[in-house]
Formats: sequence, C-alpha cells, structure tokens
Amino acid sequence: MPPHRSTESPFRNGAGSTALVAGITAAVFAFIPLIGDLITIPAGLAAVVCGWVGLDRVDKGLATNHREALTGAVLGTAALFVVFVVFAATHSAGG
Repeated sequence: MPPHRSTESPFRNGAGSTALVAGITAAVFAFIPLIGDLITIPAGLAAVVCGWVGLDRVDKGLATNHREALTGAVLGTAALFVVFVVFAATHSAGG
C-alpha cells in the first residue's frame, strides 16, 4: 500500500487570507452611511488583528502570504479611519 500523502499545505495562511477578505469588506462598506458603519467597524478590526497575526506567522516562517496579510491590515486600518473621519465630521462639537 502506498504511503498516504497529505494534500494540505504545511503553511498556516488562514489569518492573512481572512485579513484580506475582511479588509476588502470593510473598505467597500466604509462608504455606505449608517449600515456601513455596523459592518465596517467589526470587519476593519478583524482585518487589522488577522493581518497582525498573519504577518507574525510570516515572520516566524509559518505562513507565506505576506502581501495578503499586509494588504488586509492596511485596508482595515484605512476603512476604520474613514469611519472615524465621517463620524467626527457629522458629530462635531460645534453643531
């Protein structure tokens, strides 16, 4: 009987891929008023956290998707910044 070969990748790229998907989702919904905020904030936070985890795994040699993890973290951060700026502009203390 031939030896069983695993088809799984030895790398742990899940966090970086999740960061990219969450970052794209956050970036898309960041420009939709009201409902977009409810989706952007959790998705943006997930993108940033998963991006950090993914980049840490790349640094340790456990993952190979540096570009995906970094892009997801940057998109999540940018989406959160957009939500913050829009919130600050619409809820100013002077008005």
